[in-house]
Amino acid sequence: MSDIVPVLKDEHNQGPIPTAWRPVFAAVVEGLKEGDVDAVRRVEGIRSLSEKDAIRIADNIRRYGAKLVSLPEETWQTSACQWMIGYWDALIDLYTVEEGASDLALAVRVYDEGTAYAFDIVSVHVP
Repeated sequence: MSDIVPVLKDEHNQGPIPTAWRPVFAAVVEGLKEGDVDAVRRVEGIRSLSEKDAIRIADNIRRYGAKLVSLPEETWQTSACQWMIGYWDALIDLYTVEEGASDLALAVRVYDEGTAYAFDIVSVHVP
């Protein structure tokens, strides 16, 4: 097990994805790789994902032309987040069967809600 990465509010520097958020992102990717938007919506902490956004995300993945795989531990070495004064922008590097590390990334906004975090899935795209 790797060291625990804390949640930091540093608007001047990117940092690694906090350990506490990683299971949420892993569960989201599990749903995305199966094309199961309802599974993504059921992940604890995920705010609503509109049908329009779900279709756009699925279309981006389909057009990319590779099959997503579960997030490997290596994901956390290259993925990053940054405090944006009100929320964090997180970019999680995705992996595929065909390529391993791919150009695709999961973009998420994370909100501090006091005792919990809320996650808005922004997109899956090539940054």
